[in-house]
Amino acid sequence: MSDNTVWHAHRICRHHRENLNGQRSCLLWFTGLSGSGKSTIAGLVEERLHALGKLTYLLDGDNVRKGMNGDLGFSDADRIENIRRIGEMSKLFVDAGLITLSAFISPFRSERAAVRELMKEGDFIEVFIDAPLDTCETRDPKGLYQRARNGEIKNFTGIDSPYEVPESAELHLVNDGSATPAEVAGAVVEYLRERKFI
Repeated sequence: MSDNTVWHAHRICRHHRENLNGQRSCLLWFTGLSGSGKSTIAGLVEERLHALGKLTYLLDGDNVRKGMNGDLGFSDADRIENIRRIGEMSKLFVDAGLITLSAFISPFRSERAAVRELMKEGDFIEVFIDAPLDTCETRDPKGLYQRARNGEIKNFTGIDSPYEVPESAELHLVNDGSATPAEVAGAVVEYLRERKFI
């Protein structure tokens, strides 16, 4: 935390922006192995929300690492810092009144818990996209698993770096091919509708 700073409270705050937008803001935190379908499903959720006239922003792992987190590698310490920064940015987007979708492997429970702690009660919705490792390896859209198996990539989640499965995610969605990505995304939208975020 920065020293010698004081939070400045502005007259226009979150509830004004939520009222203007006609929605409750929140953070949908998509977590799962590489290749589990996090980005695909988050993108489909955003498309559906956009079609409903809702204001959203999707933060994707690769995209964030192209800019703000381009200085970070994939050591445990860098992964932790990556998630810390994304959590702080997501908090700002939720305060802006947006339904924020963050799609990151975020392999450690403690880091996901730290993001949850940043948010107000009920604002953090953990969405575990559950696909078995062998399914993810079969998909391997970027060829990363094969490179990790060949020893070309170190600290790859699921191979030589752990993924800690969520213990109490708000949404635990299986994406092993038994349902289409559109059906999985539909469950997320229905969750938001039932809880009156939209």
